[in-house]
Amino acid sequence: MKPLKAELMLLVVTLFWGSSYIFMKMGLGTLGEFNLIALRFGLAFILATVIFHKRLRKVDIKTLKYGALLGFLLLGVFTCITFGLKTTTTSNAGFLVALTVIFVPILDRVLFKKRVAPPQVFGSVLAIAGIGLLTLNATLKIQPGDFLCILSAVFYAIQILFTSKAVKECDSLNIGILQLGFAGGFALVLSALFETPALPSTLPAWIAILALGILCSACGFILQPIAQKYTSPTRTGLIFSLEPVFAALFGYWFAAEKLSMQGYAGAALVLLGIVASELLGKVNFIPQWTQKKPEHL
Repeated sequence: MKPLKAELMLLVVTLFWGSSYIFMKMGLGTLGEFNLIALRFGLAFILATVIFHKRLRKVDIKTLKYGALLGFLLLGVFTCITFGLKTTTTSNAGFLVALTVIFVPILDRVLFKKRVAPPQVFGSVLAIAGIGLLTLNATLKIQPGDFLCILSAVFYAIQILFTSKAVKECDSLNIGILQLGFAGGFALVLSALFETPALPSTLPAWIAILALGILCSACGFILQPIAQKYTSPTRTGLIFSLEPVFAALFGYWFAAEKLSMQGYAGAALVLLGIVASELLGKVNFIPQWTQKKPEHL
């Protein structure tokens, strides 16, 4: 596959993910939060299993364990987003969840003692300033939905870090499929405990579930690893940084959501911080004269 085709595929995946916020809001009109998550990931898991059933025959215990762990973290991500969307806009949710790019290097430092590059610190400062403008009101209070979306970005960053570890030891496609199944299964249990599980009862709810299950989950999680093999991590990160832009556009077109001037400034700072962290973070800022010389010289 040529890099251009792979990047166009990633752009489509990003478009799907950007649209997911408006579809989640549509589904929440008649479905419980855990019910929505269970239907979304359950449908995605069934479709992926039908397509890749031969591959899944090679699943071992280690892969199952990683699938369960990543599925639990994925449940945390979408539980926070789904409950958060009840008290925040799709635009805010998109920009706040995109902070995952900022949290990954920070948590990599905390969990695995990895070094944080100066551009990533710079990007984090910009993003934090943007969060303040985007979420704080005149009384300097943050809406519960905004806080939950920030928490979902933390969950997502942890999920990405453990995914990076898991794919080095197990089949990446099988892990991707299993995490969908476990996320849907965990959500179904929670729905049975706290809600009344049910199928969609309205046309908008069916559209939301089908779009979330087929496009945003099944296609998104299957196409992403395939396309990433043929382009660089830097270009992948920059393409994914468009997700909040797509979320804001869908919110504007289909829900008539508009940001204030303060909100637009905050969104711009968040996006700038993400791009700075992702693009500049790939550059080696350590002067060559400070690097250790090979011992044979």
